[in-house]
Amino acid sequence: MQRTVLIVDDERNMLTVMKMALEEAGHRVLTAVSGEDALGLLRDPDLDVVLSDLKMPGMSGEQFVTRCHREIPDVPVIVVTAYGSIRSAIECLHAGASDYLCKPFEPEELQFAVQNALRLRDLLQENLQLHAVVSSAHAAQRLIGESVAMHSLRAEIERVAPYKTNVLITGESGTGKEAVARSIHELGPRAERPWVAINCSAIPRDLIESELFGYVKGAFTGAVRNRMGRLEQANGGTLFLDEIGDLSPDLQAKLLRVLQEREFSPLGSDAVRRVDVRVIAATNHDLHALVEQGKFREDLLYRLDVYNIHIPPLRERADDVPLLAQSFLNDLRAEMGKSVAQFSAEALAVLSAYDWPGNVRELRNAVERSLLSCRGEVIGVDDLPDKVVGAGHAQRTVPEGPEHLSGHDLDSWLEEAERQAITAALVECQGVQAQAARRLGISERSLWHRLKKLGIQVERIVQR
Repeated sequence: MQRTVLIVDDERNMLTVMKMALEEAGHRVLTAVSGEDALGLLRDPDLDVVLSDLKMPGMSGEQFVTRCHREIPDVPVIVVTAYGSIRSAIECLHAGASDYLCKPFEPEELQFAVQNALRLRDLLQENLQLHAVVSSAHAAQRLIGESVAMHSLRAEIERVAPYKTNVLITGESGTGKEAVARSIHELGPRAERPWVAINCSAIPRDLIESELFGYVKGAFTGAVRNRMGRLEQANGGTLFLDEIGDLSPDLQAKLLRVLQEREFSPLGSDAVRRVDVRVIAATNHDLHALVEQGKFREDLLYRLDVYNIHIPPLRERADDVPLLAQSFLNDLRAEMGKSVAQFSAEALAVLSAYDWPGNVRELRNAVERSLLSCRGEVIGVDDLPDKVVGAGHAQRTVPEGPEHLSGHDLDSWLEEAERQAITAALVECQGVQAQAARRLGISERSLWHRLKKLGIQVERIVQR
């Protein structure tokens, strides 16, 4: 397969010689006489290796290497330098270059250096592919559910993850906004870079500025040394700002500068520092309403809300409750060393009937409480928290009698009763359809037709 190499050198004779040597080795070669001219070529999707002279007019070799490392971090850069500039070449290695060549060199040396860089490129690509597979698995574990809403949510995450786009995640407290943000990071090109999260409502207002931007020695009483802020820690990666609606107006202005100019100053310093971060923000507030009230900057909202992902509350995807509850149970029983394996059908019905105002977080707490209360191997209704039982004891698998309903309402009642009986049986049988059919007293074929008619997605749960 033909590989693509970009050569950047202001000496045209050297450019021609290098081009001929690499074309002779079978490579496709792009050329540029300056760093500025080469910037557009960095966007070539087939680019595999960059060769750059160190001493050039205009943008220097060091600056060009830094730019390459930021924009195409998975493409190796080889610095070409004279013998007397080896120190500068080594500095370029620290800035992101993968190798250097000293002039003069033989064509074979050039070809060998490029071949080594291509091997590195292939290893980086393979690593990214493996990481994508692992990240997808982690994201799937984090975002459990087979409802239409969850399928749509996962599709949105996969759609926006590959880009640098800022994302605003909205939804009620406890819906899993940080899990969604983490999945975006892990499925994106910055997955190997830092992930830094900060809760804007959990840190006192007089401390959050230093926490976010850092400070220098002497900035305030007690600042006995320089400290890097979360923003700088996230450089090259993702910064997650949870509860962004609670950020004070003065910090909103400073964050806006970061998003617009990609620069900031630590507390107590006039020095300007450049930063490259993807910002994902989350809130359970209506930021548009806060803008109207003068509590949130409209220009900041537009910078954050480039792409919006709304997470529906758990009450709007009740079909996911049994799968979530079983997943939490699997995790918690392993942590606690308990042998409880599952929920009874009646307990799952009660859990599914509850509205879960605290959403997924409240469900996990309820499962942990139930696990502590359980004395057998199956969590029953008596093991569930009183609040959940009191609100949800009108079990969805046994709906209110249909005798008072009209013919149209009766059809809906029967369909809902059938759906919930099948869902409860599937969860109790760990998704094994043959066992669920026996429990329901029907054939596997009959169960298959009912699943298709009701649109129920089946995911087998593997015990750990």
